[in-house]
Amino acid sequence: MVRGKIVIQRIDNTTSRQVTFSKRRSGLMKKAKELAILCDAEVGLVVFSSTGRLYDYASTSMKSVIERYKKSNEEQRLVLNSRSEVKFWQSEVASLRQQLHNLQENHRQLMGEELSGLSMKDLLDLENQLEMSLHSIRAKKDQLLTDEIQELKWKGNLIYQENMELHKKVNLLNQETMELHKKVYGTSLENGSHVESSIADGFRIVDEANTPNHLELNRPLQQVNRVQTAAPQLCLGLH
Repeated sequence: MVRGKIVIQRIDNTTSRQVTFSKRRSGLMKKAKELAILCDAEVGLVVFSSTGRLYDYASTSMKSVIERYKKSNEEQRLVLNSRSEVKFWQSEVASLRQQLHNLQENHRQLMGEELSGLSMKDLLDLENQLEMSLHSIRAKKDQLLTDEIQELKWKGNLIYQENMELHKKVNLLNQETMELHKKVYGTSLENGSHVESSIADGFRIVDEANTPNHLELNRPLQQVNRVQTAAPQLCLGLH
């Protein structure tokens, strides 16, 4: 009598489902033991029933099997990640090489080289690109020149203001000098008197009204008999 194939799907009848679970669980446990013994394999089996009951088998110990499983799974995951990372960087390198090749080819074309393979449309696009680049360069240059001119104007105005301030200070100093001069010589000039003062080392200051000021250097006086010579005297006269 030929045994018919069982359709692999959920058994709706609860009793039949429980009986099938018990039979197949026992067979699975037997196969796991045989595999561990015959092939010297480390086997761990964990089964939960539909009611939540646990059935397990381990050829050594369940803890060691689980630790080995975690370690192996982590190593496999690292290998997969490294492989995927290598593939990713390989694709990135290929993409960058292609971009570099395109940029070098575009640069040569912009320099007027390797134009034989271009069509009329490509040449027109290249010409428009060069004109746009040239326009941008000229605009940038004009902007830089304008900025430099504005900066020079600002510096010129600053120097002009500093010059005006210095000019005002010079005028103020001149006025103060004139006032001091009037205070010092005002009385003698009004009375028309002659003021003479001597200072050290033979210098002499002579003030006389309404007379231009000049310097005089007196020569050394000599006696008539030329036996005894007087020491030179330096006189500063203001006339």
